[in-house]
Amino acid sequence: MRSHTHVVALFGPTGVGKTSVAVALARRLRGLGEQPVAVSADALQVYQGLETLTGVATAAEQAELEHRLVSFLPLDASFSAGQYAELAHAEIDAALAEGRRPIVVGGTGLYLRAALTELDFRPPPEGAPSQLWSEDVRHPTLLVGLVMEREELYARIDARVDEMLAAGAREEVLRAHAVGASPTARKALGFEELLAGDVEAMKRRTRNYARRQLTWMRKLAGVHTIDVTDRAAEDVAREIALDCGAL
Repeated sequence: MRSHTHVVALFGPTGVGKTSVAVALARRLRGLGEQPVAVSADALQVYQGLETLTGVATAAEQAELEHRLVSFLPLDASFSAGQYAELAHAEIDAALAEGRRPIVVGGTGLYLRAALTELDFRPPPEGAPSQLWSEDVRHPTLLVGLVMEREELYARIDARVDEMLAAGAREEVLRAHAVGASPTARKALGFEELLAGDVEAMKRRTRNYARRQLTWMRKLAGVHTIDVTDRAAEDVAREIALDCGAL
């Protein structure tokens, strides 16, 4: 299979800079004649009206790299990994059919797996553990895990929360609450904390979530881990482009 038909998947904890790396990678790939498109693998970025809280790519970032499966669902709707898998498979398959390179970007482990594999949602037989990850992906995929020195990551998370607040995240939450956000939408990191006006609790919950994401990543088979501490997104993008055969 030609390199331009391969999928690149970027996973990592919240605040590590996945979107910046994806945009930098897209610039590099376009310079090589490719047409990349991002497919979000985030359980909450699907909601229209929670863009600030969930860290959806900005308008400027989306102008550089088209993002699919973001901001398309009303706040009162429920959503599942099974529904997401069907949509993600369709987006990835369509992109490949058009000769484009999908860049799957996200920090929700189950959704990443749903996008890349034929996820079996049936419960495992009694005594058999559920499968965390399968290397039996639907398309040849470079799975990249972005990591960062823990103290710097936590500092970035705290700063990111402050930036979200300055950008109107609490007002976003209050509006979502007022229109009857679904139980699924209310699972967004910081939703309940900002509803209660507890910013420090939001920071703690986000740091704890990042720790769980890193634990999940360490169990992935076949992941190419890249430490992005003190590295520019363009430098990381170049390494990924080399690894996926684009250079």
